[in-house]
Amino acid sequence: MTLHEDRPPAGRHAAVPSGSLFRRIYAPRTSDALAFSMSTYAMPLLVLTITRSPSLTGLAFALEWTPRIAAFVLAGNVVDRRGAAIVCFLASLLRALVLAGAAVTLAVLPRGTAETVTVLVLAAVTGTLTQFSFVANEAVGAIVTRRAQHRPHGVQSVLIGIDQTAMLVGPLLAGFLLLVGPGWMLGCLTALSLLAAVLGLQTPPTPLRSARPDGERTPGGLRTGLRMLRRLPALRWLVAGLACSNLALGLLQSASPVIVVENFGRSSADVGTLWSAAAAATLLAVTCCRLALSRLDLWGVGVVCATFASAACLALPQAPSYAAYTVLVALFMAGDGGLTVVLRTLRSLVIPATAFGTTLSLTMLLLLLPFPVAGILVALTPPAHLGTAVLCCAAVQAVALAITFVRLRNEPTLRATADRPPQAALPNEPSATPR
Repeated sequence: MTLHEDRPPAGRHAAVPSGSLFRRIYAPRTSDALAFSMSTYAMPLLVLTITRSPSLTGLAFALEWTPRIAAFVLAGNVVDRRGAAIVCFLASLLRALVLAGAAVTLAVLPRGTAETVTVLVLAAVTGTLTQFSFVANEAVGAIVTRRAQHRPHGVQSVLIGIDQTAMLVGPLLAGFLLLVGPGWMLGCLTALSLLAAVLGLQTPPTPLRSARPDGERTPGGLRTGLRMLRRLPALRWLVAGLACSNLALGLLQSASPVIVVENFGRSSADVGTLWSAAAAATLLAVTCCRLALSRLDLWGVGVVCATFASAACLALPQAPSYAAYTVLVALFMAGDGGLTVVLRTLRSLVIPATAFGTTLSLTMLLLLLPFPVAGILVALTPPAHLGTAVLCCAAVQAVALAITFVRLRNEPTLRATADRPPQAALPNEPSATPR
């Protein structure tokens, strides 16, 4: 498989982005990632704080994630058509306006049905808008990665580190602000969204997918992504393997509260400590992968990370204590974080820039579909048999990742060193060394 050659973008989209990576890439990503993590974890907590209903809290979680998954392909198509900067700006600005309006509405509404409906609608709308801004930021990161001639994995490692740090800080910040009052949390989210909108205008332009000549209809985003995925066997195999791995990850995220509280007799606070430790391990793994990719190829790093993740997940059902369970989950998440670095670097190198949004959306859709499946498994499995369910999913993960990397062992894109030589850069796209 070879790297795709895109037609050079015309007009302002042909320019090499100027300015520092921090100002034009990392700062917008940081503000949006923090808003993403806060809204993801805070919306169910907000519903629980206002309604005191666990069932409505679960409904809010479903209302938040269902439109997110449904919006993936549409968001990618819009990014490819209109550009990442304008999509990020509009999505963040609309999110800020919705959050500010909800804060005022909740302040004046009495307790009751109207207040409940308001927070449920807020969860659905913010989830959808957050997905658009996330896909736009991913597209910008991919363009810069493709232009990073010598260290393409470095940009992706920093982006993953930003996301993981936000996932560690966001829930803690949201929980603290909710203790002060829901209005404070919504106000902070509004400020972060406004900051993301302002910074989003500074992001470098992304190539646009032009319309078909002679009025010919352009294929839909899903069809475009499917066609592109069929043309990229390495990406197709890696996505399939990581989708099976995400089934195990989703099962752990769904089952860990039950396992920690029921099996180990710990409190709900210990569940939060568990995932904080996992986020810290992921950050460390991303840093190690960034250093390793300076000397090793993507395939070698992927095999090591897959081995760690599979071994840890297979050992989880035999964990004798909460401490051992926490260590194994942290090891699993560290391996999963390394695999994410490999996936993001690969797709940034092989997906054509003008079709990146739609293909990214499709791959992320495929990677997220196992999560509701895992939730159904937990709902149907008695707590006493959750260990068996985890073991079965771990076996599926281990076999899938083994097959994936055996099939990719001779793939040139994965076998080339991550610090790719100059001739491997996209011929028709200007490159710039990160500052």
